Order: sequence, then C-alpha cells, then structure tokens
Amino acid sequence: MSQSTQSDADVAAQADAREVARVVAAEDAHVGGLYARLDQLRAQTAEQLAEVRRTEATGTHQNRFERDAFATLYEDRLSQLWSVENRLCFGRLDLREGTQDPRRYVGRLGLADERGTQVLVDWRAPAAQDFYQATAASPRDVVRRRHLLTSGRRVTGVDDEVLVAADGERTTGDAALLAAVTAPRTGRMGDIVATIQAEQDRVIRASERGVLVVQGGPGTGKTAVALHRTAYLLYTHRDRLARSGVLLLGPSPVFLRYVEQVLPALGETGVVTLTLGEMYPGVVGRGEDSPAAARVKGSLRMVDVLEAAVAARQRVPSRPIRFDLDGTRVQLRPEAIASARTRARRTRKPHNLARVTFVREVLNSLVNSLARARGVDLGEERDDLVAELRENVDVRREVNLCWMPLTPQKVLAALYRNPALLAEVAPGLSERDRDALHREDPTAWTEADVPLLDELAELLGPLEETATDARAAAEREEQVAYARKVLEDFEASGVGNPLVSPELLADRFATGGPSGTVAERAAVDRTWAYGHVVVDEAQELSAMAWRLVERRCPSRSMTLVGDVAQTSNPAGARSWAQALKPVVDDRWRLEELTVNYRTPARISRVAADVLRAAGIAANPPTPVREGEHDPVARPLAGPGSVVELVRSRFDALEEGRIAVLTAHEDGHVGSDALRAAVTAALPPGSVAASPDDLDATVSVLDVHRAKGLEFDVVVLVEPAAVLRRPRGANDLYVALTRATQELHVLHAEPLPTGMESLA
Repeated sequence: MSQSTQSDADVAAQADAREVARVVAAEDAHVGGLYARLDQLRAQTAEQLAEVRRTEATGTHQNRFERDAFATLYEDRLSQLWSVENRLCFGRLDLREGTQDPRRYVGRLGLADERGTQVLVDWRAPAAQDFYQATAASPRDVVRRRHLLTSGRRVTGVDDEVLVAADGERTTGDAALLAAVTAPRTGRMGDIVATIQAEQDRVIRASERGVLVVQGGPGTGKTAVALHRTAYLLYTHRDRLARSGVLLLGPSPVFLRYVEQVLPALGETGVVTLTLGEMYPGVVGRGEDSPAAARVKGSLRMVDVLEAAVAARQRVPSRPIRFDLDGTRVQLRPEAIASARTRARRTRKPHNLARVTFVREVLNSLVNSLARARGVDLGEERDDLVAELRENVDVRREVNLCWMPLTPQKVLAALYRNPALLAEVAPGLSERDRDALHREDPTAWTEADVPLLDELAELLGPLEETATDARAAAEREEQVAYARKVLEDFEASGVGNPLVSPELLADRFATGGPSGTVAERAAVDRTWAYGHVVVDEAQELSAMAWRLVERRCPSRSMTLVGDVAQTSNPAGARSWAQALKPVVDDRWRLEELTVNYRTPARISRVAADVLRAAGIAANPPTPVREGEHDPVARPLAGPGSVVELVRSRFDALEEGRIAVLTAHEDGHVGSDALRAAVTAALPPGSVAASPDDLDATVSVLDVHRAKGLEFDVVVLVEPAAVLRRPRGANDLYVALTRATQELHVLHAEPLPTGMESLA
C-alpha cells in the first residue's frame, strides 16, 4: 500500500471517528434532556404526594377516600418513575420522509414534555413496534434503527442498522445484541427490552385471548419473553387486568428471585409471582417427593381417589344410634341417615355446604321421634326440641361422625398416614402406588400435594357459607364510581396514566383504608380468578397441577412457555397436546422460538447429540455465535478434582458466575459435600452457602435447581449419574445448556452416548 493510500485511509478513519463522536455527543445531550424531564416528573410527583399527605383526613368518608386514593396513585407513579433509571432510553427510529413523527426515541416508559409533546415512546406502544419488527427485507417505514449504548445516564456509543441504505451508508446492527449475549452473568436476570428480536416481539405482542404456548429450547429467551409479555399485556389491557391481576407461575423460589428485578425495571410492580408450592393459602410445599410419589400425585387418577375419600366421610352406620334425652329414649335409624345423605348429595354442593342439608334432615327425623315419644304437639314445641337436640353432646358427636366438617389438610393427611383408608378409597391404585404415597409425617407438604389440597378444597367447600351482603355491594358500586372520578382527576394532573382500574382502587379502600394490593389479596384468597396467567417451565406441570391453574384462570387467557425436551418431572408433559388435552382440548396455539442467544454452538452441538442419542425428538435452537471455548472433559478423582478445576476457573474469571452441577446423589458427587469442599478452597463469601443464594460468584447446585438459570462457566460433575435420574436425558440436556462461555465435564464413569466428542 502506498504512503498516499495509507494517508487517505487515516484521514477517512479520523473523519469517521469525528462523526461518531459528534453523533454520540448529540445523542448524549438528547438523553440528558430525557433524564432531566424524568427528574422533573419525580420531583413534581413527590411534591404532590407530600401535599396530599399534609392534608388531614377529616370530613366525610369520601374525603378520606379521596386523600388516601390520591396518595396511593402518587406512590405508584413515583415507584414507576424511579424503576426506569437504568437505560431510560435505548433506541431511536428514523422513519421515511412524510411520516408523522419521523424521529422516535424508544425507552422504558412514555414521556411527554411540559407542552404535552411526546419525547419518549414506551417500548410497548404501537409506535415502538417497528423498533423490533422492521427488517431490511421488510423495513416498513423505517430508514434507520439506532441502538444507544449507555453507561449510567451517559451515551457511550451508537449502533446503527440502516434498513433503507443510501450510497455509502454501512449496515451494522448486531453490536448491541452481541454485547448483551456475551456480557458476564450476574445473580439476577436482566431485561432484554433494548435487544428484543423480531420472533420474540411477535410473541410478546400476541393477543392475550386463549392459550398461547411458547416452545423454545435453551437460551431462546423464553423467560425473558414471558416477562416482557406480562409487562406488555398490563400496558395494553390495563383496564381489564389491573383489577384481576396477572399471575406469573415460576418453577422454584430461587428462579423467582433470579427474575424478580425484570418486571420492576419494565415499570410493572403489581404482578403476582408464585411457585406451584405456594398456590394454596396457608400451605407452602417445600418437601421433596420420590419420583414414584410425584408420578402418582400428578396423575388424574387422584381425582377419583379424592372424591372417594370425601364420600367415605359421609357415613351410614350399620345399626341404629340410640340417645337418652333427659329420660326420653329415641333412636336414629340407618335408613333415616341414608335418606338424609341422599338429600344432601342431591344438592350437588361441596361436602361442608351440603352438610347443612344433612344435619337438617337428621334433626327432622330425631325431632319427630322425640315429639312422638313425649306425646307433645310438634307444631308448638318444634323450636324448643330442635334447640335441645343441637345442644346435646351425644347428638352432636354422632351427627359429626356421620358427616364431619372437613378441611383439605385433614383429609389428605389421613390418606397418607392410614394405608387401610387409602386402600379402601383407591382400589384403582396398585399396592406399589399406594406405598409411594405413604409417609410418616403426612403434613410435610410437597409441591405435588398443593394441587391435591386445592382439589379437595373444591370438593369440600368452606366450613361456613358466606351470605351476600346486598348493602355492601351497593356501597361498593358507589365507591367504584367515586374512584373513577379520582382517576380522571389524577390523569388530568399531568403526572401520568394511573396504574390501577377504578374497581381496584375502590377495593383497596373499601373499608376506609388500604386493604392490600392484588398480590396481597390474591395470596390469601384460594378462589381468586386472574385475568391472565403466565407459566414458566410449563412442561413441568402435572395433570393435577393443570387443573389447579385452570381454576385460577376461568377465562383461559394464558401464556405457557417451556420446552418439552427439558421435562424433568415424572408427571410432567411429554408433549403439549398430551398436557393440554384435559385443560383446553385442542384450543391452543403454538409459537416457536428458534434462536439460541445463550449457549455457544460449540456447546449446543454436544447437547443436541445427547438428545438424539436418547431418542428424544426435538429441534434444538440455532446459536447466534460459535463461541471461543470448546467444551472439555476431564477425569474425576473425588472432590479434589472438582475443587482444583473450580479454583482455576475462579482465578481466571474477571466477571461473571460459575456453577458446579451435580446429579444430587449421595457420595462424592453429592452437591452438599462438594459445596463444603469448594467453600473451603475459595475466599470467604465466594461460594453460595445454599442453592437459594444467587449473589455469590460460585454456586453448587443439583441439575433440577439450575433449570432456568445461566452461568458463564459450568462444571458438570458425573453426567452418567445425571442420566440415571428419572427423565435423565432431559436433565442432562438442561445441564449442558446452562453455560454462556465455558463447559467443563468431570467424570469417573464413561461419558454418556452423545458426549464422546469430549473424550
């Protein structure tokens, strides 16, 4: 190359650098203005909140309602304004000439200036859709899509994707995505709002009606899509969903902690997040079932077992029951009890509510016998005779023995504790299945028990029937109307759109003060019906669990995300059609995510080979990058081998996280023993003290607990042991796809089929 040519290249490079600096400076100034407006709104909202709080709660109930309601609205808005500090604005759309609003900045929430002009478009708004959907093949009205790279409140760079190129313009557009997928992992999931891809955006913005199944292999962003879809639905359908709420059902408490920062960062703080084990108020299913017990409990055969268990508590004695009532002897014949039971069952009410009919019929029979025995006029003495019977201890005891008030916990614990009772009500279960259900501590509830408790609650009903208070209903209608006026005044104040509906606001202040958020009220109300339910790792739900979810969402407005190739629950789904047939028959639609943003191709190929070797039909997603590190297998010679490898990776890792994954077996591959050994070898605080700790650099987990999580470096210990688990090939697939950078395999046994390339 000549000196002249080199000089021309240098001049061109310098010109490019000056142009980039100019663009970055201009964008930095614009984003600075957006933050200034955000600060202004924060200060304005804080002052309005303080002014409301300074107002004394005097006067009528409506005066107090108005003050507290406005305080709540300002608190919600202030919380939202503070939640969007990080990456407030992350993109810009340049549209073709003649388009209305040809330059649009896209961010975490919508902002308008003091004149009401839109200066930042909420990423969920229709006006922002082209930021995610436009392509060079189908640019729509987009000429240029710009990603803003930021640090704190400063713009540090731009990444332009020119969709309609003029002469000399260059198209890049993948720097922001690659920076996101290769960034070191932390103990919390981050949002992907700035880098949502077109196929993900299509799922996020899909109609909320009906059941949408999102099938995606490891690393496709299923969870991120589910969370962003939740935020989108609340933004788009707030009037309908704000009152009933959205439920996010996650696979484990550690998973929910992992994702807990995403929705607040997207401006949504009112979503109810639960695990299946927390879906029955008053019970937390934390115990672990054997694979055999989990399979039986998850089977639809348990519906018949539970129905029979309740029916068995509606007893008819074989002999008459005799009573001595202040010297008068009467008897209650089995035929009378059988007749009362028949009448009670014909009401088709749950057990505890039908008991009212049973008791009334039994007392009628006894009253007639008592009146005849005493020779009194039944019409004149009836009330006194009934009162006498109700107060008699023997009568109460015998009636209760025939039709006892029951709780779900009492019925289920009796089944687990009493093999003879279980054999009586579950003749369709094999002896082996019944043995699997038996346990010494029947109240050590597991996750698989929760759907059974909920099923029993449906069969039993509440212990007392609650009467409808018409006056309270009328008062609520009045409060809703008043709340609607409060919301109109709040929106007119210019602070922003309210985040609640009139009904929800009225409910929160129905008794003269805050009565709790949707999450707080739903947590104690087993019959709460959600407007939309999102289930992550949905393939893990058993048939009985699906019945519970169905009851929580009568509208069947659901988003189910998962991957049937990763099913580890023995009672979980083998296919979506099989899992959903009892729930919605064939009335569901499928979307597939096909791109793997997490796992490099070098690792993904090994995981795909394991699936194929196990005969599992799946279409592994296509990785977006090859990766820099080949997966490596090494000999395992006890915990020392693990400690040595983890210590070397820990010393080499500048940022990010390391996971040691095991099969959760006893002995040298047990996670507890390894955790102790690794902890002793690394600096204090470097190793998570328990599987639930997400903040340490190194975590030691069994494969099941690692589902949904991701790490820079994964050390997989003894894959053959993982393969021996129920659904072991699925679990091994999960383990192999947790890594974003490096995969190291330690083994004493031969490598499973499909992993020979690592030897």
